[in-house]
Amino acid sequence: MQATLRLLALFGGLIAIFVVIGWVLGTLFFGDWILGSLIFLILAGVINFVSYFFSHKIVLWSYRAKIATKQEQPRLYNIVNKVCIKANMPMPQIAMVPVQTPNAFATGRNEKTAVVAATEGLMSLLTDDELEGVLAHEMAHIKDKDMLVMTVAATVAGAISFAARMALWSSIGGRRGGGNGNAILLLVVAITAPIAALLLRLAISRSREYKADKEGALMIQRPLALARALEKLEEGNRRRPMTTGNPTTSSLFIVNPFRGGGFVTIFMTHPPIASRVRRLEDLADKTGFIA
Repeated sequence: MQATLRLLALFGGLIAIFVVIGWVLGTLFFGDWILGSLIFLILAGVINFVSYFFSHKIVLWSYRAKIATKQEQPRLYNIVNKVCIKANMPMPQIAMVPVQTPNAFATGRNEKTAVVAATEGLMSLLTDDELEGVLAHEMAHIKDKDMLVMTVAATVAGAISFAARMALWSSIGGRRGGGNGNAILLLVVAITAPIAALLLRLAISRSREYKADKEGALMIQRPLALARALEKLEEGNRRRPMTTGNPTTSSLFIVNPFRGGGFVTIFMTHPPIASRVRRLEDLADKTGFIA
């Protein structure tokens, strides 16, 4: 139920932001705010439809993730299967992402379409225990139905950023009946719309990472294995950040694969690794799971 409400809130946020952008563009360029709002309302509806049914395929395509069989990726398959048995969950599809940045994500509309993807860098960096912790974290997202909301959020955020760029391009040149007031208004939309999209995404992703850490650690009864993995992943992604894909999808990954500084850090999609590790260490103390 919570996942459904979060998804509806996300779709509602997309519609509201797109209608505002349409209202601004329609007023300034068509002299008709109703037409502009209607066009962007229809566009938002199309994006919502595509996001719900195809966003996971778009994400896999954008990272060149290849669905793999047990024979092709026996280590990844066996560890995911081991986690599924412990969690009493159906086996998802597995996929390999051909990049050396160590990371992982889960995507899919439901358990039947779920895919757990790992990068080549992840497989070479972590031990089996640490890899099990990471994959248990991703299975926890699937169990809590987070992956649909997070995948749709990534697609929606990208769509809003694109719409805002349209407004920015319009403000730079080719405006009719222009004037500084129109340009300033368009610039405001271009700046605030991506921030609004990112805030919608942040409301979904950060708290879910803490929960997935905890549930994944309890699945395998080894909180410290996941803690060690997170520390390695933070260093590995700092040394070799992702150069492909779109930063709007960063919330899908177990740690942020992209790097940014300054103002960007205010909008981090993941809690600080040190905080996540500390919570896992506290969990190990409380439960007695010290492995």
